[in-house]
Amino acid sequence: MTDTDVRLQPRKKGLTRRQRRSLSRGVQYVVFVAAVIAFAVSADWGRLKNQFAQGSIARQMFPDVITLALKNTVLYTLSGFVVGLALGMVIALMRLSSVGPYRWLAGIYIEIFRGLPALLIFIFIGVAVPLAFPGTEIVGGTYGKVALALGLVAAAYMAETIRAGIQAVPKGQLEAARSLGFSPARAMISIIIPQAFRIILPPLTNELVLLFKDSSLVLFLGVTLEERELSKYGRDLASTTANSTPILVAGLCYLLVTIPLGFVVRRMEAKAQEAVK
Repeated sequence: MTDTDVRLQPRKKGLTRRQRRSLSRGVQYVVFVAAVIAFAVSADWGRLKNQFAQGSIARQMFPDVITLALKNTVLYTLSGFVVGLALGMVIALMRLSSVGPYRWLAGIYIEIFRGLPALLIFIFIGVAVPLAFPGTEIVGGTYGKVALALGLVAAAYMAETIRAGIQAVPKGQLEAARSLGFSPARAMISIIIPQAFRIILPPLTNELVLLFKDSSLVLFLGVTLEERELSKYGRDLASTTANSTPILVAGLCYLLVTIPLGFVVRRMEAKAQEAVK
Protein backbone atom coordinates (compact mmCIF):
# COMPACT_ATOMS: atom_id res chain seq x y z
CA MET A 1 0.00 0.00 0.00
CA THR A 2 1.45 3.33 -1.05
CA ASP A 3 1.55 6.54 0.95
CA THR A 4 -1.18 7.94 -1.29
CA ASP A 5 -3.48 5.03 -0.45
CA VAL A 6 -2.87 5.51 3.25
CA ARG A 7 -3.78 9.19 3.03
CA LEU A 8 -6.95 8.40 1.07
CA GLN A 9 -8.26 5.95 3.69
CA PRO A 10 -11.00 7.48 5.92
CA ARG A 11 -9.74 8.38 9.36
CA LYS A 12 -11.44 6.90 12.41
CA LYS A 13 -13.19 9.65 14.30
CA GLY A 14 -12.87 9.64 18.09
CA LEU A 15 -15.26 11.13 20.60
CA THR A 16 -15.72 14.86 20.51
CA ARG A 17 -15.01 16.98 23.58
CA ARG A 18 -18.73 17.31 24.31
CA GLN A 19 -19.24 13.55 24.01
CA ARG A 20 -16.32 12.87 26.35
CA ARG A 21 -17.74 15.36 28.84
CA SER A 22 -21.17 13.74 28.65
CA LEU A 23 -19.65 10.29 29.05
CA SER A 24 -17.62 11.41 32.08
CA ARG A 25 -20.72 12.98 33.65
CA GLY A 26 -22.70 9.80 33.04
CA VAL A 27 -20.02 7.68 34.69
CA GLN A 28 -20.03 9.97 37.73
CA TYR A 29 -23.81 9.67 38.03
CA VAL A 30 -23.61 5.90 37.82
CA VAL A 31 -20.91 5.76 40.50
CA PHE A 32 -22.91 8.09 42.76
CA VAL A 33 -26.12 6.08 42.39
CA ALA A 34 -24.23 2.84 42.99
CA ALA A 35 -22.67 4.27 46.16
CA VAL A 36 -26.07 5.41 47.45
CA ILE A 37 -27.61 2.01 46.75
CA ALA A 38 -24.69 0.22 48.43
CA PHE A 39 -25.04 2.44 51.51
CA ALA A 40 -28.81 1.95 51.65
CA VAL A 41 -28.49 -1.83 51.36
CA SER A 42 -25.62 -2.29 53.80
CA ALA A 43 -26.84 0.07 56.56
CA ASP A 44 -28.71 -1.38 59.52
CA TRP A 45 -31.69 0.98 59.50
CA GLY A 46 -33.33 -0.73 62.45
CA ARG A 47 -30.45 0.01 64.80
CA LEU A 48 -30.11 3.55 63.44
CA LYS A 49 -33.80 4.18 64.09
CA ASN A 50 -33.58 2.81 67.64
CA GLN A 51 -30.58 5.01 68.43
CA PHE A 52 -31.39 8.24 66.56
CA ALA A 53 -35.11 8.33 65.77
CA GLN A 54 -37.14 7.48 68.83
CA GLY A 55 -40.37 9.40 68.41
CA SER A 56 -41.31 9.24 72.07
CA ILE A 57 -38.01 10.84 73.12
CA ALA A 58 -38.24 13.49 70.41
CA ARG A 59 -41.75 14.48 71.53
CA GLN A 60 -40.51 14.95 75.09
CA MET A 61 -38.12 17.65 73.86
CA PHE A 62 -40.91 19.98 72.76
CA PRO A 63 -41.54 22.79 73.35
CA ASP A 64 -38.36 23.33 75.42
CA VAL A 65 -36.05 22.62 72.51
CA ILE A 66 -37.59 25.63 70.72
CA THR A 67 -38.61 27.97 73.53
CA LEU A 68 -35.43 27.43 75.56
CA ALA A 69 -32.53 25.89 73.62
CA LEU A 70 -33.15 27.43 70.20
CA LYS A 71 -34.07 30.77 71.73
CA ASN A 72 -30.82 30.88 73.72
CA THR A 73 -28.82 29.88 70.66
CA VAL A 74 -30.33 32.71 68.63
CA LEU A 75 -29.75 35.23 71.43
CA TYR A 76 -26.12 34.15 71.85
CA THR A 77 -25.56 34.40 68.10
CA LEU A 78 -27.16 37.81 67.65
CA SER A 79 -25.39 39.32 70.65
CA GLY A 80 -22.04 37.99 69.42
CA PHE A 81 -22.75 39.29 65.92
CA VAL A 82 -23.55 42.79 67.18
CA VAL A 83 -20.38 42.93 69.29
CA GLY A 84 -18.29 41.52 66.45
CA LEU A 85 -19.73 43.95 63.91
CA ALA A 86 -19.11 47.00 66.10
CA LEU A 87 -15.59 45.92 67.04
CA GLY A 88 -14.85 44.80 63.49
CA MET A 89 -15.81 48.22 62.15
CA VAL A 90 -13.40 49.92 64.53
CA ILE A 91 -10.58 47.53 63.64
CA ALA A 92 -11.24 47.91 59.91
CA LEU A 93 -10.99 51.70 60.17
CA MET A 94 -7.79 51.30 62.20
CA ARG A 95 -6.39 49.10 59.42
CA LEU A 96 -7.14 51.86 56.90
CA SER A 97 -5.81 54.62 59.13
CA SER A 98 -2.81 56.70 58.10
CA VAL A 99 -1.52 56.42 61.68
CA GLY A 100 1.02 53.62 61.84
CA PRO A 101 0.37 52.37 65.43
CA TYR A 102 -3.35 52.00 64.67
CA ARG A 103 -2.59 49.83 61.65
CA TRP A 104 -0.11 47.73 63.61
CA LEU A 105 -2.50 47.15 66.53
CA ALA A 106 -5.31 46.21 64.18
CA GLY A 107 -3.05 43.84 62.25
CA ILE A 108 -1.84 42.13 65.44
CA TYR A 109 -5.42 41.71 66.68
CA ILE A 110 -6.56 40.18 63.40
CA GLU A 111 -3.66 37.76 63.19
CA ILE A 112 -4.10 36.58 66.79
CA PHE A 113 -7.87 36.13 66.84
CA ARG A 114 -8.02 34.62 63.37
CA GLY A 115 -5.32 32.14 64.30
CA LEU A 116 -6.64 31.01 67.68
CA PRO A 117 -9.45 28.43 67.84
CA ALA A 118 -12.74 29.83 69.14
CA LEU A 119 -12.63 27.23 71.93
CA LEU A 120 -9.53 28.88 73.43
CA ILE A 121 -11.24 32.27 73.36
CA PHE A 122 -14.20 30.87 75.31
CA ILE A 123 -11.87 29.29 77.87
CA PHE A 124 -9.94 32.56 78.16
CA ILE A 125 -13.14 34.53 78.81
CA GLY A 126 -14.49 31.96 81.27
CA VAL A 127 -11.29 31.19 83.20
CA ALA A 128 -8.48 33.66 82.55
CA VAL A 129 -10.49 36.87 82.91
CA PRO A 130 -11.90 36.01 86.39
CA LEU A 131 -8.39 35.01 87.52
CA ALA A 132 -6.80 38.17 86.17
CA PHE A 133 -9.50 40.49 87.57
CA PRO A 134 -10.85 38.93 90.80
CA GLY A 135 -14.29 40.03 91.82
CA THR A 136 -15.19 41.51 88.46
CA GLU A 137 -18.25 40.34 86.53
CA ILE A 138 -18.89 40.73 82.84
CA VAL A 139 -22.14 42.61 82.27
CA GLY A 140 -24.96 40.28 81.26
CA GLY A 141 -23.66 37.16 82.97
CA THR A 142 -23.42 34.16 80.64
CA TYR A 143 -25.03 36.10 77.80
CA GLY A 144 -22.43 38.84 78.15
CA LYS A 145 -19.57 36.33 78.22
CA VAL A 146 -20.84 34.58 75.10
CA ALA A 147 -21.38 37.89 73.31
CA LEU A 148 -17.82 38.94 74.17
CA ALA A 149 -16.24 35.61 73.20
CA LEU A 150 -18.12 35.30 69.91
CA GLY A 151 -17.62 38.99 69.21
CA LEU A 152 -13.84 38.81 69.68
CA VAL A 153 -13.62 35.93 67.22
CA ALA A 154 -16.04 37.39 64.68
CA ALA A 155 -14.49 40.86 64.76
CA ALA A 156 -11.21 39.59 63.31
CA TYR A 157 -12.98 38.20 60.25
CA MET A 158 -15.50 41.02 59.94
CA ALA A 159 -12.75 43.63 60.08
CA GLU A 160 -11.09 42.23 56.98
CA THR A 161 -14.45 41.89 55.23
CA ILE A 162 -15.38 45.49 56.04
CA ARG A 163 -11.95 46.76 55.01
CA ALA A 164 -12.25 44.98 51.66
CA GLY A 165 -15.73 46.45 51.17
CA ILE A 166 -14.55 49.99 51.90
CA GLN A 167 -11.62 49.61 49.51
CA ALA A 168 -14.01 48.25 46.85
CA VAL A 169 -15.92 51.55 46.77
CA PRO A 170 -14.52 53.69 43.91
CA LYS A 171 -12.17 56.41 45.12
CA GLY A 172 -14.14 58.92 43.08
CA GLN A 173 -16.96 58.65 45.63
CA LEU A 174 -14.74 60.02 48.37
CA GLU A 175 -13.30 62.69 46.11
CA ALA A 176 -16.79 63.81 45.11
CA ALA A 177 -17.88 63.99 48.74
CA ARG A 178 -14.81 66.03 49.65
CA SER A 179 -15.49 68.42 46.77
CA LEU A 180 -18.98 69.01 48.19
CA GLY A 181 -17.48 70.08 51.51
CA PHE A 182 -17.76 66.82 53.46
CA SER A 183 -15.12 66.23 56.08
CA PRO A 184 -13.18 62.93 55.78
CA ALA A 185 -15.07 61.42 58.73
CA ARG A 186 -18.49 62.53 57.47
CA ALA A 187 -17.73 61.31 53.96
CA MET A 188 -16.70 57.92 55.33
CA ILE A 189 -19.83 57.61 57.49
CA SER A 190 -22.38 59.02 55.06
CA ILE A 191 -21.04 57.94 51.66
CA ILE A 192 -18.40 55.20 51.78
CA ILE A 193 -19.55 52.90 54.58
CA PRO A 194 -23.19 52.55 53.35
CA GLN A 195 -21.94 51.56 49.89
CA ALA A 196 -19.41 49.18 51.40
CA PHE A 197 -22.11 47.41 53.43
CA ARG A 198 -24.15 46.76 50.30
CA ILE A 199 -21.10 45.00 48.91
CA ILE A 200 -20.23 42.96 51.99
CA LEU A 201 -23.75 42.02 53.08
CA PRO A 202 -23.51 38.42 51.74
CA PRO A 203 -20.21 37.57 53.52
CA LEU A 204 -21.49 39.18 56.72
CA THR A 205 -24.60 37.00 56.59
CA ASN A 206 -22.36 33.99 56.05
CA GLU A 207 -20.42 35.00 59.17
CA LEU A 208 -23.73 35.01 61.05
CA VAL A 209 -24.24 31.36 60.04
CA LEU A 210 -20.77 30.47 61.34
CA LEU A 211 -21.43 32.24 64.63
CA PHE A 212 -24.70 30.35 65.01
CA LYS A 213 -22.75 27.09 64.99
CA ASP A 214 -19.90 28.43 67.16
CA SER A 215 -22.44 29.28 69.87
CA SER A 216 -22.30 25.59 70.82
CA LEU A 217 -19.02 26.38 72.64
CA VAL A 218 -20.97 28.14 75.39
CA LEU A 219 -20.86 24.92 77.43
CA PHE A 220 -17.22 25.69 78.30
CA LEU A 221 -18.39 28.77 80.21
CA GLY A 222 -20.55 26.69 82.54
CA VAL A 223 -24.26 27.35 82.04
CA THR A 224 -27.38 26.75 84.09
CA LEU A 225 -30.32 24.67 82.89
CA GLU A 226 -32.09 27.82 81.73
CA GLU A 227 -29.04 29.04 79.79
CA ARG A 228 -28.43 25.90 77.72
CA GLU A 229 -28.22 26.20 73.94
CA LEU A 230 -29.07 23.52 71.39
CA SER A 231 -25.92 21.40 71.60
CA LYS A 232 -25.77 21.41 75.40
CA TYR A 233 -29.51 20.71 75.62
CA GLY A 234 -29.24 17.78 73.20
CA ARG A 235 -26.20 16.27 74.92
CA ASP A 236 -27.79 16.49 78.36
CA LEU A 237 -30.94 14.71 77.21
CA ALA A 238 -28.90 12.13 75.29
CA SER A 239 -27.05 11.29 78.51
CA THR A 240 -30.30 11.12 80.49
CA THR A 241 -32.13 8.90 78.00
CA ALA A 242 -29.08 6.87 76.86
CA ASN A 243 -30.21 7.60 73.31
CA SER A 244 -28.91 9.89 70.53
CA THR A 245 -32.32 11.11 69.35
CA PRO A 246 -31.98 14.45 71.21
CA ILE A 247 -28.73 15.15 69.35
CA LEU A 248 -30.43 14.53 66.02
CA VAL A 249 -33.33 16.81 66.93
CA ALA A 250 -30.89 19.53 68.03
CA GLY A 251 -29.09 19.19 64.70
CA LEU A 252 -32.35 19.59 62.82
CA CYS A 253 -33.06 22.75 64.81
CA TYR A 254 -29.71 24.15 63.65
CA LEU A 255 -30.74 23.44 60.07
CA LEU A 256 -34.03 25.29 60.59
CA VAL A 257 -31.94 28.45 60.89
CA THR A 258 -28.83 27.82 58.79
CA ILE A 259 -30.62 26.59 55.63
CA PRO A 260 -32.85 29.70 55.30
CA LEU A 261 -29.86 31.93 56.05
CA GLY A 262 -27.82 30.11 53.40
CA PHE A 263 -30.64 30.69 50.91
CA VAL A 264 -30.67 34.39 51.79
CA VAL A 265 -26.91 34.59 51.23
CA ARG A 266 -27.20 32.98 47.78
CA ARG A 267 -30.02 35.34 46.81
CA MET A 268 -28.03 38.39 47.89
CA GLU A 269 -24.95 37.20 46.01
CA ALA A 270 -27.06 36.66 42.88
CA LYS A 271 -28.56 40.14 43.14
CA ALA A 272 -25.10 41.64 43.67
CA GLN A 273 -23.83 39.93 40.53
CA GLU A 274 -26.84 41.16 38.57
CA ALA A 275 -26.21 44.70 39.77
CA VAL A 276 -22.60 44.50 38.58
CA LYS A 277 -23.70 43.33 35.13
